Amino acid sequence: MDYQTEFDEKQYQGKLNRRFISGILVGCFVALFISAAVGMAYLFTLNPATVQTGSGESVLNDETLTKINKIESVIDSNFYKTDVSSEAKANGLYKGLMESLDDPYSVYYTEEELTELMNDTAGIYYGIGAYVSMDQTTALPRISGVIEGTPAEEAGLQTDDIIYEVDKQSTQGLELSEVVSLIKGEEGTTVHLTLLRGSDLEEIEVDVMRAQVSVPTVKTKVMDDGVGYLQITEFDEVTPDQFTEGMAELRANDIKGLIIDLRSNPGGSLTAVCDIARQLLPEGTIVYTVDRDGNREDYTCDGTHEIDIPVVVLVNKYSASASEILSGAIKDYGIGTLVGTTTYGKGIVQRIFDLKDGTAIKLTVSNYYTPNGNDIHGVGIDPDVEIEFDADAYAEDKTDNQLDKAVEVLKEAIEDLEEKAG
Repeated sequence: MDYQTEFDEKQYQGKLNRRFISGILVGCFVALFISAAVGMAYLFTLNPATVQTGSGESVLNDETLTKINKIESVIDSNFYKTDVSSEAKANGLYKGLMESLDDPYSVYYTEEELTELMNDTAGIYYGIGAYVSMDQTTALPRISGVIEGTPAEEAGLQTDDIIYEVDKQSTQGLELSEVVSLIKGEEGTTVHLTLLRGSDLEEIEVDVMRAQVSVPTVKTKVMDDGVGYLQITEFDEVTPDQFTEGMAELRANDIKGLIIDLRSNPGGSLTAVCDIARQLLPEGTIVYTVDRDGNREDYTCDGTHEIDIPVVVLVNKYSASASEILSGAIKDYGIGTLVGTTTYGKGIVQRIFDLKDGTAIKLTVSNYYTPNGNDIHGVGIDPDVEIEFDADAYAEDKTDNQLDKAVEVLKEAIEDLEEKAG
């Protein structure tokens, strides 16, 4: 589950500044098994293709090759370490080329990184069983969700805990991937976390055992008065089937309305979100993409499974990418009400290009638009009912004020529908 931190800003920054002076600080979103931060969340199409030669001038000309050889020679003659492999240098070149695009979503994957990515999208994780996100306000890592039955839950980790140190190493200034690599490790080993909890930033020390984590991406429950609740934590290959099973369970309990919780869902597969949208939307466009040449591709729904009960969608500023496709389509078609805070605003699509040697690149290839033609990149989607999350209330007694508001809105919609039906 996800919930965003809402601290008193002056009090919060003051405490963090004092900790910074003493040489310690914090700050991030990812599944703490291996996934990616919401700020780095990707919507991608998993249809690998060979790389096409571009029409621009190649960077690998005589001048650059000569310069690379000179740099390598200087390194080999003067660098204080002698054990830097040629493979590591080559990977640095490939990664540097991708970084030159100035696009945080376009990256080079080594063989190991590509395997992890594929495991990620298949719902296989290794770590402690918590989601971590980069807080956009503080630029510090925080726990954005804890998976039931995992080491993180057993150790008492809580949503909105700030990750202050990992094995006594400060997380200040680290990239998300660096924080994740510190927390990841061999199954059966432990990681020591120093956390800051609540608005008073209480310091918590905890050891968490690492393990293989089987991650359910869909969670359901039946609430009072016929309200069905369905949470989607990310859009992996397994998610559409889990969604279908979850909806069948809810329908078997004769729910009168549905809450779809997409808070802190970083996105994932375009195919997965479209498969789920086809179980909810009327006939028409789910989303469409436009590439750099103006070519448009529509992803459509035949409307045969359009939902016939009121829907409320919970979103927040960490709901990104594929989450915004689903919530944007539901809003555009008017079949549901969005409750929460404005979404992240990631309206671009990445594609994996197989380099045929065990490695690959992920490249941003197009923008996407909601059915009504809205470009949400860098803007996000505004909720119909805005309500900030009360982190202190949740820390005190698990009160989820956003969920409570969603239930209220849904019950009103159910009552209106019943009145119209006579």
